[in-house]
Amino acid sequence: MAENWVTETYKNIYKMSYKYSQKLFSDQSEFQKVEIYKTEHLGHVLLNDDFMMCSERDEFVYHEMMAHVPLSVHPNPRKVLIIGGGDGGTAREVLKHQNVEQVVMVEIDEMVVKACKEFLPLTASELNSPRLKLLIDDGLKYVKQTQEKFDVVMIDSTDPIGPAAPLFGLEFYKNVFKCTNDNAIVVSQCESPFLFLETQQATLNVFDQVFAKVQIYNYSNITYPGGLWSFAFASKGLDPVMDFRNTVSEGMKLKYYNSQIHKAAFCLPNFQKQALNPYLK
Repeated sequence: MAENWVTETYKNIYKMSYKYSQKLFSDQSEFQKVEIYKTEHLGHVLLNDDFMMCSERDEFVYHEMMAHVPLSVHPNPRKVLIIGGGDGGTAREVLKHQNVEQVVMVEIDEMVVKACKEFLPLTASELNSPRLKLLIDDGLKYVKQTQEKFDVVMIDSTDPIGPAAPLFGLEFYKNVFKCTNDNAIVVSQCESPFLFLETQQATLNVFDQVFAKVQIYNYSNITYPGGLWSFAFASKGLDPVMDFRNTVSEGMKLKYYNSQIHKAAFCLPNFQKQALNPYLK
């Protein structure tokens, strides 16, 4: 009996394969191919256009680091905007902070939301929360047109190709800046320093043109190629280390993030620091 493997390829030089026992979902939306597999080692996994988005085994790493880092720096985050994040993991982590009064989540692809609710229920567990306002809409259009103001904005996007490509551009972040309050923090998925260092440079160059404070921080997991991945951090003045406040509690039952991880994540390896230093401030 032939074994079943799902494979993703990066830049035609790097492949990662996962053995699966069942294809749970596969369909083509207006924007991308959406698939969910049951694997033997990672649990259920979500792929968009053949790229790994999250797995049950380690999704907590990405989602905890995206959510709890900025929420542990901002002094009073009441309104949070998530662009993307259709699997629901970032919203789940944000909503663990009881001082957050409302989360607005703008996801362009309703198919991702529906598939994750059915096949990744632990990740999507808070998508029906009364504190969450879920909009199936274009995040670019939303930040350009909204009159609302947010304390923290999280860009939980796919790689900078296809529908997510404009989410890495200057015009988008100028509009993000306009829909944020005075102490606002913005974090964005920012690829791998091993495979996409030029994308990190381009992203921080954009941040540098818009925000007063720009940094980048790292995390590790087992499903993203290269192992070491990053988030870009920008603010209107708050420093991610100097203004850090320990706002997480044991009741949140976090699996990766803690105060030591928070501070260490901003300590960059030399090759990355040297490449990004012109934009860090």
